Amino acid sequence: MSQRNSQAAKTAARERLRVEREKQAKKDKAKRQLIVAGSIVAVLAVAGGVGYAVMQSSKPTGWEAAADAKLVKPANTTGADGTTVTLGKDSAKKTIIAYEDSRCPVCAAFEQTVGPTVKKDLDSGKYKIQYVGATFLDKNLTGEGSKNALSALGAALNVSKDAFWNFKEALYSKQWHPEETTDKFKDDAYLIKIANTVPALKDNAAFQKNVKDGTYDKWALVMSKKFDDNKYGVQGTPSFVMDGKKITGADGQNAPSTVADWNTAVDKALKG
Repeated sequence: MSQRNSQAAKTAARERLRVEREKQAKKDKAKRQLIVAGSIVAVLAVAGGVGYAVMQSSKPTGWEAAADAKLVKPANTTGADGTTVTLGKDSAKKTIIAYEDSRCPVCAAFEQTVGPTVKKDLDSGKYKIQYVGATFLDKNLTGEGSKNALSALGAALNVSKDAFWNFKEALYSKQWHPEETTDKFKDDAYLIKIANTVPALKDNAAFQKNVKDGTYDKWALVMSKKFDDNKYGVQGTPSFVMDGKKITGADGQNAPSTVADWNTAVDKALKG
């Protein structure tokens, strides 16, 4: 090969190498651009995801959401907020305000012991009862059973006053009432199981839907505030007030716990 041809070959080889290097440089640049773009998209996606997660986590849930929800008043109530629940004959001249918390073991004991006498008095027109539901045990013991049971009582009240009363009796019964530290009433399925022992609520699709949907959750919170803001100095349950005065047993402090004490205290209150 002549020197001239050899030189031309070298020049051609260098040119091919330059072209290849330029092509590779362009590929590397394009690759870097794709990586940077992908990284930006990934960062934006993560940021967006974090932002969405933060936004979602800041949204109220459960009972926080219920506090902001629209108030739905059960049927068979009166008052602007639907929290006046009056039971008994309209002809009864006197009204006892009864404060109860569904998780309260003392309320359960009262219901099991004195409850039948109270029901008999209501049916005879001896007095009316204005029910006020409390939920303070949820805070004291932690949980949500008091609120959930009160909401379910609202669903029962929406069916009828008898359904409400019978469901309340069932909740307080020895068979179904849990230990106060066991928050079983937070479970809708458990409340519905109890309700199925009440004829008017057994397999009642509308009632069950209202329990599961929490239709009366806001109502339960508003009702509970009625207990919190009461003007009679009532701080615990069960408590009973007639004509602005507490109905107490022999100790002068707590609600009567026997039928005899109840009858004595109520008869005294009725006489004024």
